[in-house]
Amino acid sequence: MAEFDTDWSTEAIIGRRDKYYAASQRAFVPYKTPLIFSRGERQYLWDETGKKYLDLLGMNVCISVGHAHPTVTRAVEEQIRQLQHCTTMFYHPVPAHFAEELAARMPKGQDWVVHFTNSGTEAIDLALIMAQSFSGNIDMLALRNAYHGATIGAQSLTGISGFRHNIPLLGGIHHIANPDPYRGVFEGDTDAYLAEIDRTIQFATPGKLAGFIVEPIQGYGGIVELPKGYLKAATGKIRDAGGVLIVDEVQSGFGRTGDNFWAFEHHDVLPEIVVMAKGIGNGFPLGAVVARRDVAEVLAKKFFFNTYGASPMACAAGRAVLKVIDEEKLQENSKTVGAALKAVLDRLHQKYEIIGEVRAHGLMLALELVSDRRSKTPATKETADIFEKTRENGIVVSKSGASRNILRMVPPMCIKLDDVAWVEEALDRCFAGY
Repeated sequence: MAEFDTDWSTEAIIGRRDKYYAASQRAFVPYKTPLIFSRGERQYLWDETGKKYLDLLGMNVCISVGHAHPTVTRAVEEQIRQLQHCTTMFYHPVPAHFAEELAARMPKGQDWVVHFTNSGTEAIDLALIMAQSFSGNIDMLALRNAYHGATIGAQSLTGISGFRHNIPLLGGIHHIANPDPYRGVFEGDTDAYLAEIDRTIQFATPGKLAGFIVEPIQGYGGIVELPKGYLKAATGKIRDAGGVLIVDEVQSGFGRTGDNFWAFEHHDVLPEIVVMAKGIGNGFPLGAVVARRDVAEVLAKKFFFNTYGASPMACAAGRAVLKVIDEEKLQENSKTVGAALKAVLDRLHQKYEIIGEVRAHGLMLALELVSDRRSKTPATKETADIFEKTRENGIVVSKSGASRNILRMVPPMCIKLDDVAWVEEALDRCFAGY
């Protein structure tokens, strides 16, 4: 018998949340009617009525190896029975082992060290502090259409108005043109986007930079991938101006792209700082900054503390995630199933005029919806209608992008080829009539 009573009636769940949640938490509700989940198993979810869903969102990319994965559950259960929390003022072997294992996943050629945080947003703030402290400079470059988090620091780096509050944000942040071949201001002209970096440094900064922060594949922005050659050339310009490269792998890391463990490895660059979170703990609160030792060492004499950073419970989950990725070959699975899902989206693109573009790399996929393919006018209203139908047809996706006209799919990496038919049939029903 459960020690605490939990009222699972639909109306009571909605009523309590509406009454006791602050507006800042009530606002982030995607569907017209709240979707309530009672349990999950690998790539599947069930709502409070018992209806089954295929999770194509991974609880906002947090569920990497699958809901209620027994290996992760067992690791956390074993740890919580011994010690629930150990502040970083004291030593514990589990976070130290996990730091070693994470560093081993990074490319060779640099001496990597790890700082654990509670979330990706905290990790972004720490990365910003590291870059500014190490370089001795203040100014940062970030991309338009980027999302990095909701704190003052992370929000300042975010390049989408819907995620920026009407408050004073950090100075010295310069948002440059996003190299997006489909919707970017210079379309597919990579050299023009690189020239924008030169102009920004020349005219909007003191001529010196702290760094450049970038998602190799923009997540909330709509699965927009950097074109080949851009990041390597951009990194050279940033370093010439005294700055460092910060790569945000919060959504794209841990083998999700299929080809590499980290998405930045597609671009032949070696960052000074890498930020990771979400799938790192398969749902447990955990983030990390992995940095070159000399860059991180600049904070050696300054206090920086995350209360639950390096939690033995969360780090036990993180160690289990790495183990499962290897044992179940989830990076390879991401490539195989991702290719099959892309083929589905390509067929839908051919069939439905409202789909302007398909974007996909491994298990990061998106459909951008437009009212006219020539003008590329965002089909915001139609996207909202189709999004509601995805829920009716038993799949969970995300409505993303600055114009809310993109259906984003980032499922748990354990999704199977057998699930692909379900996705195609469900999406085909959703797009019927468009």
